Amino acid sequence: MTKKWFVSALAALSVGGTALLQSASAAPADVKYSVNGQSFTPSVPAVEQQDHLYFPIRDLGNLLGKYVDWDEVRQTASFTDKPKLTGKYTLDHADLAEGIKFGIGSSLAHIPGDPDNVFYTTADRGPNGEIDVNGETRRTFPLPNYTPSIYKIQLDQGKIAVLETIPLKINGTDPVTGSSKITGLPNLKSRDEVPYETTAQNVISYDPYGLDVEGLAYNPQDDTFWISDEYGPYLVQVKRDGTLVQRLAPQGISSELNTAALPLKDTLPAVYLDRRQNRGAEAVGITPDGKWMFMAMQSPLRNPDKSVDNSRALRILKIDLATLKPVAEYAYLTEDAGQFKGLKQSDIVISDLNVIDENTLLIDERDKNAGDAAQLKRIYAINLTDATNILGKYDEAGPSGKTLEQMSPAELRQAGIMTPLKRTVLDAVEFNYPNEKIEGISLVNGHTLVIVNDNDFGVTNPDAKENGTDLWTFELPYDLK
Repeated sequence: MTKKWFVSALAALSVGGTALLQSASAAPADVKYSVNGQSFTPSVPAVEQQDHLYFPIRDLGNLLGKYVDWDEVRQTASFTDKPKLTGKYTLDHADLAEGIKFGIGSSLAHIPGDPDNVFYTTADRGPNGEIDVNGETRRTFPLPNYTPSIYKIQLDQGKIAVLETIPLKINGTDPVTGSSKITGLPNLKSRDEVPYETTAQNVISYDPYGLDVEGLAYNPQDDTFWISDEYGPYLVQVKRDGTLVQRLAPQGISSELNTAALPLKDTLPAVYLDRRQNRGAEAVGITPDGKWMFMAMQSPLRNPDKSVDNSRALRILKIDLATLKPVAEYAYLTEDAGQFKGLKQSDIVISDLNVIDENTLLIDERDKNAGDAAQLKRIYAINLTDATNILGKYDEAGPSGKTLEQMSPAELRQAGIMTPLKRTVLDAVEFNYPNEKIEGISLVNGHTLVIVNDNDFGVTNPDAKENGTDLWTFELPYDLK
């Protein structure tokens, strides 16, 4: 915790904070602290003022077993009770092929009315890797006919069991598979990565229906799923039997993707075409009443170019499900990488979201590290009530001469842009969650938080005996409803 944060916190928690800071002095050096009889040293020294000892609120929060979050713009300190770890579940499943693990965990959804231990999840586009060929990095697909699917899973006695597999398909013939089933191959030669076979020597087919599935949400109004697809970015509606219904795309996407088998509506803002490859539409969620859908981007748009890859401003889009048109957009600020050791700002991403109601979302924010190297694996509750709707306002350089992604947090404040209020619901690093990619989060009955990782089909550790998929459950000491 920095001195600047400590000073701000004092001002926020006291009336006449300026006077307090002017007259405050360091606490005597011989002051001792203990917790449950054990010696304790605060991260920042306490200060003394008018015979009162003022303690850093983050240390106070830790002593009380609470998370502490500080919103500098709103001058608000939030204290949130920490959850209790209640269950650990692992996937034990046959490999897809030699050296390729079975994969789930790129999303997680619970359908109201289902048993509390039953969920739906997906993997992404299938096994893929990168090979360097004469200085060029090529994307390989060792199982090009892999079918992205929705999986119904059950948690029982420490294990994840796959109850049902729902292959994704079209009402027609996919040009790659020759059947109704689709693949996870890229869509467009004009804007997607070039797909290669295993040795990275030969280009294989593009698939106009291919999906890189990253998020999954359920709409109770019509009993369908919505998928967030990283390629476009797209949002794709899916029947419960896996049939693709329609695709929402940014304005200006190639018309060749609009087919009878998968109609396309270009209702998303055109600026989303500037997504960074493999950092697209990472998350989708729907309000319990089925009226609103939210989509979050994994990383900053390259708006105007890749010079903004270290921007802290990520976009969250709100869509009216009755019209399938966006009605709001919010600038979400990721954590400042400067407070961590050795992290680049571009290493911090959004990996999933869960919608509580129209104004409250859970956001999965993480770094790229695993195990002991992990520093940021948090689930935040964000409040959109007073967040600024920036839809269509900062896609191009405005009066400030900058796009949203070019603006610093201070410039966002100067422009009057209020970012969503964040408070920590879970810090998975404190619980030693072992994996890098927490990519699925869900909430059951308002108080059971569930997280799962995407194992990337074990491509980084193909010789491991374990599948590498870990799902953990936590009990919140309060309700999120």
